[in-house]
Amino acid sequence: MKTLVLGGGVVGVSTAYFLAKAGHEVTVVEEKDALGLEATAANAGIIAPGHSFAWASPRAPRMLLASLRGAETAIRVRLAPDLQLYTWGLRFLRECTADRARRNTLIKLRLCQYSQAVMNELVSAEGLEYHAVTKGALYLYRDAAELEAGTKKMALLAEHGQKQEILGASEVAKLDPVFEPVKGKIAGAIRDLGDSSGDARLFVENLARVCRDKLGVAVKLGTRVTQLRADGDRIDGAVTSEGTLTADNYVLALGVGAPSVARTAGVRLPIYPAKGYSSTFPLKPGGLAPTVPGVDERWLVGWSRLGDRLRLTSTAEFAGYDWGWTPRDFNNILRLARDLFPDAADYDQGQYRACLRPMTPDGPPILGLGRHRNLFLNCGHGHMGWTMACGTARIVADLMTGRMPELDLEGLTVRR
Repeated sequence: MKTLVLGGGVVGVSTAYFLAKAGHEVTVVEEKDALGLEATAANAGIIAPGHSFAWASPRAPRMLLASLRGAETAIRVRLAPDLQLYTWGLRFLRECTADRARRNTLIKLRLCQYSQAVMNELVSAEGLEYHAVTKGALYLYRDAAELEAGTKKMALLAEHGQKQEILGASEVAKLDPVFEPVKGKIAGAIRDLGDSSGDARLFVENLARVCRDKLGVAVKLGTRVTQLRADGDRIDGAVTSEGTLTADNYVLALGVGAPSVARTAGVRLPIYPAKGYSSTFPLKPGGLAPTVPGVDERWLVGWSRLGDRLRLTSTAEFAGYDWGWTPRDFNNILRLARDLFPDAADYDQGQYRACLRPMTPDGPPILGLGRHRNLFLNCGHGHMGWTMACGTARIVADLMTGRMPELDLEGLTVRR
């Protein structure tokens, strides 16, 4: 069975792996000159079932309104003459009730937990190296009231299988000495014991090597997919910058590029880009740097250690397909870095970039078979692509090979 996987990020490469293991003849098609160069290379690095909360929540509309007034909120919107923004935005706002936020959070949590288990099996089986840190993750709070509110919020995840512990400031500093000099600035943290971190780009590179060398997967780089050619209820070709490619099956895993390609075959996907800002700094020799990944819950900046580098990310900005950035966009990140980790890294030598995350209005991704019998969807992972990749890849591979997925797919099937 010949299969084209369209997209060479962590989702696409993971899908290629499981399909090849199931006996498919797989080719990965990627626009860039290497794999994993877009959102995969810029994420926070945290594999975080313990942060599975839906972005569409009762708190989100207030943040969006504040951002329109000029505030530097964690979720922002930049109004533009863009019909997709408004149609997607209305669906997003509809999900911002307490009941829907709870439902969507639990769907995401279930998928993230499953994905983490699948990834652990894969890493063990293939011996993959990706600078893994398995000390859990810290969700940091600045004052006692915030910590108490956070404890109540995180209880939902604890009730559904996430192992957590509540730490005071001194306990946080004992776990990670980087906080000892600054423990007076924090009230404490909730530590999710199951979360971890690692370099998603390195994971993709090493998994792709396994795919090529052991499983015979082909990779076509520098090949942009522009159109899906439909014939009745089937796709009979993917039109690319290098000509038309044909296969028995097609998997759409193009991240924020998925909606425009899907529309060429009459498929409409409720996915819109959420721009995030990512910075990476070289660690100072002998400097005091964090060893446990985490998120500052007031400033909503995430951090993780990727070998000899420190990654910090922040913000979700709804501004269309805009990869641009200005130094001001990193103010929040640099403020946190210098506040909590002043001696960790050389902040004058940062690498800065914006990345676009493919968001659905409710949060869970779009998986499975669409209106065409041989087009399978694996897209819309939002900010959880690194966390969800292996699980959704396994699910899509199971569906394509006629196996019943191990995970209940309620809330995860294709939504037209």
